[in-house]
Amino acid sequence: MTDQGSLVGLRQVAIAANVSTATVSRAINTPHLVSSKLRERINEAVDRLGWVPDGTARALATKRSHTIGAVFPTLTHGDFARATTAIQQELQSKGYTLLLACSDYEIEQEFQQIKKFIERGVDGLILVGEHHHPELAKLLARRNVPTINTFVYSSETHGTCIGPDNRKLFFDMTKYLIDMGHEVFAVVAQSVENNDRAEARLRGIQDALAEEGIAVRPQHFAIGQWSISEGRHLFRRVMSTLPRPTAVICGNPSLAVGAYLESIAMGLSVPDDVSIVGYDDIEVMSHLPVSLTTVRVQSEQVGRNAARYLVARLEGEDIDIPFQCDTEIVIRDSSGPPPRNPASA
Repeated sequence: MTDQGSLVGLRQVAIAANVSTATVSRAINTPHLVSSKLRERINEAVDRLGWVPDGTARALATKRSHTIGAVFPTLTHGDFARATTAIQQELQSKGYTLLLACSDYEIEQEFQQIKKFIERGVDGLILVGEHHHPELAKLLARRNVPTINTFVYSSETHGTCIGPDNRKLFFDMTKYLIDMGHEVFAVVAQSVENNDRAEARLRGIQDALAEEGIAVRPQHFAIGQWSISEGRHLFRRVMSTLPRPTAVICGNPSLAVGAYLESIAMGLSVPDDVSIVGYDDIEVMSHLPVSLTTVRVQSEQVGRNAARYLVARLEGEDIDIPFQCDTEIVIRDSSGPPPRNPASA
């Protein structure tokens, strides 16, 4: 850039693009309100002149930063990673920038990250779940920051959350296995600490079994962390007990993949000896020698609708979106009827 580049401003860009300064401002601040042809012409002028909009001045003038903060527990989960991509794409198309942080399932860490985002002037927040720091609601109300909770849905809090009914999705999965004749179940799940979604999914399993007078025996219930190696360890533990489970429900995809790999090491045939099902549909689940039955959550839909909701709130626009997102049981080769002569005590 030449020395003149530092003198380039909105007016010079407008002259170069043969448009008004108001049109340039709209193309920068609310690009969805400007035709693609006009945006392209303005962007060419911006690139040619080397202009960089003054974000600080823009924020002072509009009292808006055009940034959205999102705090996820982790980005190693397939559903969170896919949702983040969808959020960023949607926000970018509306002229907003995404700021991202991870809480590692720690409520205090999430709270501190949210405070930092608010200090930096984010216009809105995307969070996960409905279980947050007890001081968060007061902070958000005091600072008037619009917020949406994701990957969770409850009719009692309709309009404040976008995601699946976590209890129902594992209730339906468990009923599917019951209807195939399974009676001895094991659960290999992640910790429910600071995770209301995992807690609701466990409740769905328990409720479906209770309707049939079935319970998960203590030796068949294993809680651990998120990893394939943990899935292997926990699967071997529950499968080394009697009566041997005929169906193992895994709380996340890594645990399900680990369970399947350990079944091979133990010489078990899936699903002839044991059915294995999981949650979330990461790519590897359909490419294993025995593809894994799982619950698929439309994570991209969650992210896209969360972004649309916040932008509409900030722009004062009406929006009609489904707050409860779609889920489906993806039936693959890893689930089938129980063995005719299962191992017993």
